[in-house]
Amino acid sequence: MKKYELAKGTPSVEDYLNIRKNTLGEKTRSAGEMAVKNSWFGVHIVYEGKAVAMGRFIGDGGCSFCITDVAVLPEHQGQGLGRIIMEGLMNHYKEFGPKDGYLTLIADGNAKFLYEKYGFKMTAPYAVGMKYKNL
Repeated sequence: MKKYELAKGTPSVEDYLNIRKNTLGEKTRSAGEMAVKNSWFGVHIVYEGKAVAMGRFIGDGGCSFCITDVAVLPEHQGQGLGRIIMEGLMNHYKEFGPKDGYLTLIADGNAKFLYEKYGFKMTAPYAVGMKYKNL
């Protein structure tokens, strides 16, 4: 069995950009630097010295929080790493997040089934997620 290690904090900018490129979509180096720097909290999973999975919180630290960039490199998927990422994030939020905070996420595809295990519910038709389409 592969030896994975959960680490608190966001991955290095290089690892962040690599995971993004291979899962969620490529970002520029400057965007990656800002993302890593401005995270409220993050976790990542290390295998052989490199981050292979990650997840992070963004938000204002008091009222509004969003879980984002939950991703596992394709060659490491199917081994429960997404669950480990979510447990790390949710444990931190339960300990340090405000009890009356507003915590959201956008679930892509079947990821909704993972997030439901951690208490997230679909909001439609009351509310729906929306994305700004760049002009």
